Amino acid sequence: MPSNKSVSEAPITQLLNCRILRDHRLQREDLWVREGKILDPEKLFFDEQAYADERVDCGGAIVAPGFIDVQLNGGYGVDFSQASDHVGAGVSLVARKLLEHGVTSFCPTLVTSPTHVYHKVLPQVKVQDGGRHGAGVLGVHLEGPFISAKKKGAHPEGFLRTFSGGGAAADLIDVYGGLDNVAVVTLAPELEGSQPAVDELRRRGVTVSLGHSVANLSQAEDAVRHGASFITHLFNAMLPFHHRDPGIVGLLTSDQIPPGRVVFYGMIADGIHTNPAALRIAHRAHPAGTQTLSGSIATMDACVRHFKRATGCSVEEALEAASLHPAQLLGISERKGTLDFGSHADFVLLDDELNVEATFISGQEVWRKTTQEQQ
Repeated sequence: MPSNKSVSEAPITQLLNCRILRDHRLQREDLWVREGKILDPEKLFFDEQAYADERVDCGGAIVAPGFIDVQLNGGYGVDFSQASDHVGAGVSLVARKLLEHGVTSFCPTLVTSPTHVYHKVLPQVKVQDGGRHGAGVLGVHLEGPFISAKKKGAHPEGFLRTFSGGGAAADLIDVYGGLDNVAVVTLAPELEGSQPAVDELRRRGVTVSLGHSVANLSQAEDAVRHGASFITHLFNAMLPFHHRDPGIVGLLTSDQIPPGRVVFYGMIADGIHTNPAALRIAHRAHPAGTQTLSGSIATMDACVRHFKRATGCSVEEALEAASLHPAQLLGISERKGTLDFGSHADFVLLDDELNVEATFISGQEVWRKTTQEQQ
């Protein structure tokens, strides 16, 4: 039966013998791709009377949306916070290496830095689609410098900033130089002048995250009402939970969050930075907001596996924590983070232990485990 080429001349790829993560559950069905998008097979069969030009046997593998890492400070000898004329090359190197860990999109992250570093680095990091060259860049995550000195962690105290009171927009532009390629900003909501900054960032389409902070719960809730929607590495670099005032951690069960609003949170699920019991508490209190992070030397796929073991969550929940939830956080879930019809065909093939077997971007295989690596 001939393909209806009046719709598109592009070839159609069919992935068969697989379990697809769709609608929050693994389903035994085929995945159809054309021009980098997931196809609806019913429309393909009945409206176009089309067939597959290429078939890929997945050997029973799990097919899940590609992982999205919204906080990656560097890797493979590259530090995104180092000013140089070769920042783009460093981002490209990391982007290529991430493919073997199932990451199809990421946010290069800068820690607190002097102003000249932001002005040097940010213009060199461009939002771009992924492909054989590496994972896509969704925008920069700026972790600081508007954070608390008491919870600075490894951030250099000498470069921390407060808001001047001369206008949030002026402060942000003065420090960063511009926000065109910025996806996320982490700040401490207790800093004076932070509310106008949250308003300004949200007006510009930037996701606001709370972190490196000594904020109490009321201050955190107020920031959420102004548009903050993320918590940077939950439990780390913030006040510990206290029954009288749980601080930022209290957002997990707060009844003051505006209706329909979800507060997402990242956790360093590497088995070192966050105790497994803390992972279980957070997940059981607020499973819809979980997002695993490779905020250490651990890779994203390793964090997914550890998160599943530590919390006892389902395979589906572990995978969505690294794909659907970060996409929802960034407001891009209509095109990434799912395998819904019409979404970008960025996906990963995994075995039952959630080891990555192959990575696809826009329907094209960009990495596959070799026989030697399997041994």
